[in-house]
Amino acid sequence: MEDNRVKLQRFFTACDELITGKFILADTKIGELLRAIATSEDLRGLFTAVTQGFDYPATKAACLKQPGEGGRYTRGEAYLPKERSEILAFVFCLLVDFDNGAMKFNDFLLRYFYVDGSYTASYSLFVDRVIRPFRDIVHDCYPDPARMAPEHRRKQEENRLEKLAEKISLERTRISALSLSPEDGIAADMILNELYAAVGRGDYSELKALLCGYLYFLRVADCSDENSNEIFRLAGDL
Repeated sequence: MEDNRVKLQRFFTACDELITGKFILADTKIGELLRAIATSEDLRGLFTAVTQGFDYPATKAACLKQPGEGGRYTRGEAYLPKERSEILAFVFCLLVDFDNGAMKFNDFLLRYFYVDGSYTASYSLFVDRVIRPFRDIVHDCYPDPARMAPEHRRKQEENRLEKLAEKISLERTRISALSLSPEDGIAADMILNELYAAVGRGDYSELKALLCGYLYFLRVADCSDENSNEIFRLAGDL
């Protein structure tokens, strides 16, 4: 029997093929995605949990704005719910509707994701706004790197580096406002500038060495705080 990891990876592969594939194959790929859910005990449990008590008709009415509704829309517009669990439930129910013919996928695209009358462009907009967040939320529920598609691993790494760069930028501002000796102020500024550059290059070896030096500086200067602690936490996740 296939283990759970293989079944989960089949789902992630189906999501990625739906995202990167052609519009003409969308119906087939949606079916493959739903079959991957049906054959995975983990995913069946996840989607059973998020759809329990979920009011799909009400959510669909709120998230799919019809053309001319309230005089605001010349075409339909689509939004995802705010809560992650509701995003999973809503997108899953949409996919089921497409698969069983309750909604025509072609008509849906041109109504809610219209781009110049092109099915290809409309499909690209749909997968970016609907399927990617759907896939990424499921990835977060099963974060074992072995289960992640390369594209998703790369995206997660980019997000962590971006957050780390933001924290280092905040740290430079924080440190510059402290009453440090001129020597300590210059040393901290040099380390933080090099840290920021190493993050930009994705140079993990240099980043590790600089963080060791910065940790020593913080201890000697006794100026750690929540932001500096967050820098080390984010670096540890890389």
